[in-house]
Amino acid sequence: MKIIIAGIAGLGAVGEAIMQELSAAEHNIVVIDKDDQKIENAINTYDVNGVIGNAASSAVLNEAGVATADLFIAATADDELNILCCIIANKLGIKKTIARASKPEYQELFQAEGDLGLSLMVNPQYEAAMEISRMLRFPSAIKVNSFSGGLAELVEFRVPQGSPLIGISLKDLGKTYPAKVLIVAARRNDKPVIPTGDFVIAAEDRLFLTATSKSIYQFFKQLGWNKAARNVMIVGGSTTAYYLCQQLEKLKINAKLIEKSKERCLRLSEQLNKTTVICGDGTDQEMMTEEGIDSTDAFVALGNIDEQNIIMSMYAASKDVPKVITKIDQLAYYDMLQKSGIYSAVSTKTSTAEQIIRFVRLLESKESTVKRVFHIIDGTTEIIEFVATERFRACNVPLREMNLKRHLLVAAIIREGILITPSGQDVIMPGDNVIIVTLHEELSSLNDILNI
Repeated sequence: MKIIIAGIAGLGAVGEAIMQELSAAEHNIVVIDKDDQKIENAINTYDVNGVIGNAASSAVLNEAGVATADLFIAATADDELNILCCIIANKLGIKKTIARASKPEYQELFQAEGDLGLSLMVNPQYEAAMEISRMLRFPSAIKVNSFSGGLAELVEFRVPQGSPLIGISLKDLGKTYPAKVLIVAARRNDKPVIPTGDFVIAAEDRLFLTATSKSIYQFFKQLGWNKAARNVMIVGGSTTAYYLCQQLEKLKINAKLIEKSKERCLRLSEQLNKTTVICGDGTDQEMMTEEGIDSTDAFVALGNIDEQNIIMSMYAASKDVPKVITKIDQLAYYDMLQKSGIYSAVSTKTSTAEQIIRFVRLLESKESTVKRVFHIIDGTTEIIEFVATERFRACNVPLREMNLKRHLLVAAIIREGILITPSGQDVIMPGDNVIIVTLHEELSSLNDILNI
């Protein structure tokens, strides 16, 4: 596909991630930016072409070849400019456009695909807030992703030293812990594993399971792990914090938001109904003690400076807060956080890149049956949700009789709103949503899982 990306100077690490992945997939990439040095760096580093100029100019867009492009991505730091660029690109003939926009009013205004020519509005702050809210429902989880409108969840968690899970094989897991969950992938010694029934759980494994929210809750409860957070302390009154507090209010989770700016505190107090807004400095240990950090269920650092977020998170962890979540945009800090015992981190930049790349993968789908794609374990493993059609060559064939590719697992089948945890006798029928875990790259249709 031919893809035009506008605004790489504003994207930073996100732009690099997008360019690296899309150019590696042999797409024809053209980047537009006013900064000639950024364009030169992109051309020298990645297999892309560049145009210097304003992406809201029809002349610049025509020079980039907008009329023959398949997708236009506007990702500058300016919401209004991104929307304007997409409108102009759409008028000049491109069919699919993506705009990066963070302001709440745009989140509410552009609900449907096709509004003002937009195919997708990427809201990094909103996506990060939703990710955090999912983690707070399962505090033992490092990360939580949803499929099929929330009917199925993919949860990553760590097996700590002394865990009762250690030494149990997956085929025996259900005997000790009868909740309907399926371990679909593992990270052991930084390497990905698609496990079989003989896989034996070891300390420090990072396991990925699929199940319904109810079954995950039951599984963690059977393990004696902490329940959903009911009281949450948030530091930093960012747009992400606003979206998060809105979501926590819907979930009836008590939230206390601490922000230094008096003006921002007043605005948030007016916008949020049930959140307690405190004007103060989250790095002030005495104030944090007064506000109850010792008794909170979860702490979320959402300041603008990564280093401060890390320091505040380490302080919260030292106070034995059960769940600590840190926002970081410099991904190099993630390993340091892990080694310090803080495993849950979010990045607005990462969420932006992942959402855009997922959309591209959907466009690539030969039969338009890919609904959702996630990368886990440093991008080595894909979780893909397909819709099964009559074209699937193994419809109504029991899974144990299918000739599936190696390093691939059917993780879940969703049929008429019901999640089926697959066993050998289960079949895939037209209309099913099917979740596949694989080490193979770029499966674009359900038939690609078969070893034919």
